[in-house]
Amino acid sequence: MVRAAVLTSTGTPLRIAGIDLPDPAPGQVRIRLAAAGVCHSDLSLSNGTLRQPVPAVLGHEGAGTVTAVGEGVTHVAPGDAVVLNWAPSCGTCHFCGLDEPWLCADAGAAAAVPYATLSEDGTGLYPGLGTAVFAEETVVRASAALPLPDGVPLTEAALLGCAVLTGYGAVHHSARVRAGESVTVHGIGGVGLAALQAARIAGAGTIVAVDVSPEKEELARAAGATEFLVAGEGTAKRIRELTGGHGADVAVECAGRAEAIRTAWSATRRGGRTTVVGIGGRDQQVTFTALELFHFGRTLSGCVYGNSDPAKDLPVIAEHVRAGRFDLSAMVTGRIGLDGIPEAFEAMLAGRGGRSLVVFPQG
Repeated sequence: MVRAAVLTSTGTPLRIAGIDLPDPAPGQVRIRLAAAGVCHSDLSLSNGTLRQPVPAVLGHEGAGTVTAVGEGVTHVAPGDAVVLNWAPSCGTCHFCGLDEPWLCADAGAAAAVPYATLSEDGTGLYPGLGTAVFAEETVVRASAALPLPDGVPLTEAALLGCAVLTGYGAVHHSARVRAGESVTVHGIGGVGLAALQAARIAGAGTIVAVDVSPEKEELARAAGATEFLVAGEGTAKRIRELTGGHGADVAVECAGRAEAIRTAWSATRRGGRTTVVGIGGRDQQVTFTALELFHFGRTLSGCVYGNSDPAKDLPVIAEHVRAGRFDLSAMVTGRIGLDGIPEAFEAMLAGRGGRSLVVFPQG
């Protein structure tokens, strides 16, 4: 039996319970978690913004140590440190054939199949986004366990599984920021902090961080922001003033709110690029006039998982970490236990802090 934070039904608080995991089947891996990041997507899964079969164990940003492997698994072995990949690509679907693994049609299949049971009554449990890392241990598809490159601390490596791959990829793959370009990042949570660091690594010039909370300024500047603005009326105008009157070359939106997306778009120059990373609800409607679409010639694009290929991107990011260019620990503003996840959800709703990290006892 292992301890886990269980979502009994949509919209209810998580509760700590014992769960039973099966031995890994062929093509599966069992992992003892070292840490799990608390992502806004987990909150969206818990409250019904994103679909999630219940009862479930949420959590999709994690790292840990392999304890057992099923038949046919050869790329990892017991004792190996791994990062969880919540969207493993199948390699054979239409999108994988287009070399777009982040859009893989099969990536979410594991989330729809029970993977464990409640110890108290044998009820089947679904794995949040196929990984279920809000637990001391988990069992996943082998393709969801990526070897952790050398030189990256195992605890902080959890952040690589979502926030870092998403923020880094949004800058380098989706927006394709070039040296000297101006960048604005809207929403300074875990993904936003990663995007700021990625913009700095890309050699961006002016880097403007925007958030509703003035308390985020210190975090943002430490991550690479050269300017900080509190979101509100007139934000787009202020960004244009900070970027020579033209607007930013690139905007990365990480909040998933209609007003933030609209502001990010309006803050870019003619011909600028806006990448939307944040996951908003169906009620979040963004409007544009036909005339402005023509006149400004801007590009607006969605971005899933940073448009990343984790197997290729992790070694690159790890090199930035080893070289001191990317600081994982600076993104963490709270280290908690499983019972601290509800409070971490509340902090996200209130716009407080960066990433909360569930740290599991080892040994």
